[in-house]
Formats: sequence, C-alpha cells, structure tokens
Amino acid sequence: MTSSELDTRLGKPRGYVEKRSGIAWRYHASDNASQAELAAAALHDALDRHHIPADSVDLLISASAIAVQALPYSAVHILKAAGLPAGTPGFDVNSSCVSFITAMQVAAGLLQSGAYQRIAIVSADIASRGIDWQHEESSFIFGDGAACAIVERGDGSSGILGCLTEVYTQGSDFCEIRAGGTRKNPRAGMQESDFLFHMQGKPLFRLASSLIEDYFERLLQCSGLTLDDIATVVPHQASHLSLEHMRQRLHVPTEKLIDIYRHHGNQVAASIPTALHHAYSEGRVQPGKPLMLIGTAAGLTLSGMVLLP
Repeated sequence: MTSSELDTRLGKPRGYVEKRSGIAWRYHASDNASQAELAAAALHDALDRHHIPADSVDLLISASAIAVQALPYSAVHILKAAGLPAGTPGFDVNSSCVSFITAMQVAAGLLQSGAYQRIAIVSADIASRGIDWQHEESSFIFGDGAACAIVERGDGSSGILGCLTEVYTQGSDFCEIRAGGTRKNPRAGMQESDFLFHMQGKPLFRLASSLIEDYFERLLQCSGLTLDDIATVVPHQASHLSLEHMRQRLHVPTEKLIDIYRHHGNQVAASIPTALHHAYSEGRVQPGKPLMLIGTAAGLTLSGMVLLP
C-alpha cells in the first residue's frame, strides 16, 4: 500500500501521506486474510531457512498485540494453521508492541530451567483491521506483518546480557482499542469505534520523551555496557519521529540503528522481530557483538533487551 495510493483514496494532494507519515509504502493484508496463517507462514519460513524440523519445536509462544479472537488464545490458532504435531504446547504473551521482547525473556527462563529445548516465538499483527481512517494522526502509519524467531538454550558464549521493562500507567489511555474484552461488549455497552485504534499522539510523545533517556541509561547499566559497546540497535518502528528521537536525543548512530519504517510502517508487535530479521539478513548482526532490542508500547510500556548473538 503506497502512500500515493492513500493520497488518492483519502482525497489528499499527491505526496501528502508520505510527508506526514514518513512512509513510502507498507503492507496491508486483505480483509479476509488470516492472522494465524500469516503467523504460520513466518514460522515455516524460519524453520525452512535454517533446516529445522517442525516436529522439533516443543513450545510455541504467540507474541502479538492483537488476538485472533477472545477465546481460545492465539497460539492455538497458529499451531493449527502451522500443522505442528498434535499435543505441541503453546501460549500467548502480550505486552502490546514490545511483546516479542517479553516473550524472549519468558523463553529464556523456560530454556534455562530445562523445561523446553526449542521454542518458536511468533509475532503477527494485522494492524490495518483497526485503523480509524477518520483519525489522520494514526491512520497513515500502520502496516501488517509477521516474523518468527527460533530460540534454544546456548552454550554460554551467547545470550541475554540485560533486560528491563517499566510501565507508566498515567499513559494507559494514550493508545488503546477499547473493545475485544470485558470492558466494551454487547452487555456492557459499546460503539463501532471501540473496535478501532485510538491514539493521543502529542501527550503520548511528551510522556515517552520525558522517560526514554533515563530509561535508556538504566537499560545499559543493567547490561553492564555503554552505547559505544552496542553494535546494533533494533527499535520498535513506532514512527519516523520516534526513530529520529533515537538518533538525536539518545545519540544512536545511524549506522547502528535498524530503520525499516519507510517500507514497513508500524507493524505493532511484529515490528521488532521484522527489523531484527532485516538486521540479520543485511549482515548487521555479528556474533560476539552486543545487540539491543528496544521499544515503547501502549501502557505506557518501555522495554528493552541487550543480547550477545
């Protein structure tokens, strides 16, 4: 979906959407596409690329911001779509746009305990289903996508050096989809707009901006590193303003920063693992050189992880 196509669709002058969003194009699934099938395709792509047998996956974690449906949980739908062996366990982890980081931390604990040997983490979001086209600030930025990581217990030469998540609930209503749970439903009362994404961009950006610099320092401290030590920074692709903030206020050099926003937009929970895939594909992740995952999410949630690949 190119920004010029959206110009035409929304009756805007040519170049308007790209100027406002910073995106040349992003991908939107068709209205009848299956989120579970999108996730399953990412899973099988990861398995095929690395010649991993599907039946060797002994746990699947769905790390998505939006559920396939209220019940059963999304991992069930992904397991079914992926055709993994009957009895393969799975569950969901949801911390909105930073769900992949949370799932990585959960998976690390499970691998360390010996409960599982090989875990598939899949993030898939069809954000286009929740776009409110009447709200210009948020309607231009979202793209759909899915990505998968296969993780195993290491030999001690690689792993997680530090992880930090903080939640500031004064921002809890700055990004929300109100329906889909017990709060807004046919009995409690709801409107059609409750199923669409709502964002208060200016107060959200002010709050995140006031917190991110100190948070960034705490994340580095818990990993025992400085920014100079970090070889690659993989941020949530929230917006062109957030990525520019990373460069200017956090002083992350452009050559270290993975920026796929212009051609993918904000893919919600799929953003970080998709950007991580691009980092690996482009040879920007090197064994033995620290890598940082970092993002903000609804909540307001700040989350990051420093890895030694």
